Amino acid sequence: MDEYDEECLLTFLEKQSQLFDEPVAETLEEAEAFLEDCMAVVVDSIQEVREYFEESGVDVDNMPDEELEEASEVFALPDDRYLIVEG
Repeated sequence: MDEYDEECLLTFLEKQSQLFDEPVAETLEEAEAFLEDCMAVVVDSIQEVREYFEESGVDVDNMPDEELEEASEVFALPDDRYLIVEG
């Protein structure tokens, strides 16, 4: 995906410290540019988060959904979607 909605950008701006020690973006425009540069992905369910990690070669077979949701790369969006940002 190369377009991120405002909800996605705001969530990333608010929660970026869960993945990065210092802010990487301060405005919606900076957040969008950063997410595009690192090819962040928006998925519709925790199952799709699991599939994304499996396709990336990460072993998540024995990881419960709750633990997957708490991964620093996973940002839960208010509408039950997920933003995955690889730092």
